[in-house]
Amino acid sequence: MQFGPLTLSSNLFLSPLAGYTNLPFRLVLREIGGVGLCTTDLVNARSLLEKREKAFKLIETNATDHPLAVQLFGSVPEEMRDAALVLEARGVNSIDINMGCPVKKVVKVGGGSAMMTELGKTSALVKGMVDAVKIPVTAKMRLGWDDQNITAPDLARALEDVGVAAIFVHGRTREQGFGGTVNLAGIRAVAQAVKRIPVIGNGDVTTPQAAKHMLEETGCTGVSVGRGAFYDPWIFKRTKRFLATGELSSEPPFTERVRVLRRHFDLMVEVFGEELGCRMFRKVAPWYAKRFGPAAEFNKGVVRIATRADFEAVLAHYLGWRAQFVDERGELLPRFQQAPMVASFMQEPGVAQRQAIPVPKGPVDVW
Repeated sequence: MQFGPLTLSSNLFLSPLAGYTNLPFRLVLREIGGVGLCTTDLVNARSLLEKREKAFKLIETNATDHPLAVQLFGSVPEEMRDAALVLEARGVNSIDINMGCPVKKVVKVGGGSAMMTELGKTSALVKGMVDAVKIPVTAKMRLGWDDQNITAPDLARALEDVGVAAIFVHGRTREQGFGGTVNLAGIRAVAQAVKRIPVIGNGDVTTPQAAKHMLEETGCTGVSVGRGAFYDPWIFKRTKRFLATGELSSEPPFTERVRVLRRHFDLMVEVFGEELGCRMFRKVAPWYAKRFGPAAEFNKGVVRIATRADFEAVLAHYLGWRAQFVDERGELLPRFQQAPMVASFMQEPGVAQRQAIPVPKGPVDVW
């Protein structure tokens, strides 16, 4: 997979989710394997230029967090250009422009989905960024503002003309939020609108089969995963193998899930400090527990942790409590095995059902 001069190890991408795709989570995914490029939370270009501590914390990285894209939002051409120069100087590998965020506080200043309504103005802003930096500049968009204004194909064509390296497209409109099903035909129209650059599809990819279906049905070059990665951090590794061999890897055992849970917690404390790391991990841990089987005993404790000792105590108690539901190998007895939350994301192969992945709470309503 190639983004301009940047070579990627796979065509699988981590979508930016505000409040979730921070450095600890990115490192966990990279250690598991399969992901080609990770993207940070969306960052306000003006905040970067004003050197606000919060903005620099959002783009915090290290030598193993590579290759890395930073997602910028803003609507002032000079600010977006200058922020891109700042990021290039800091060694970022790629810059992604947010044109899809539907949240009012982003849209009302002309950023996010509002950029899809003014193609000429948006193209000029993007050209200024592309001309200013040598690293790839990409754009993340939705299909349009609403069903009556599907502008993504025209916008993708215009951005290709001014030099963007790739287009990421979520197969819903701004009006939809995360309701309804992803529109694969809409993604296909974007893929067909451009001539030279890759189009990356996004939306409702929660299994390797769903990723393969999106690639086949849309003609897109790659797949970007957001909520599905939080539900299943192994999705990139399993999908990469499935696309290469047609073989589905088995689900990781409970012991591996606990190991990765611990690793994620350790990284949260290392990056954010014990107090803040524990507080942030309260909303992360229940996502791991969705695949633990009976987990109410774990969840009611882990959402109150304030120290590392609290976390260890809650986990130790849960492991003892869970023993009543498992066999000698530590796996759930058949009568306690739950159908996975996304057990069948297919009515027909690859057709997503909406009961599956909820939208986690975050610093914004939706992404």
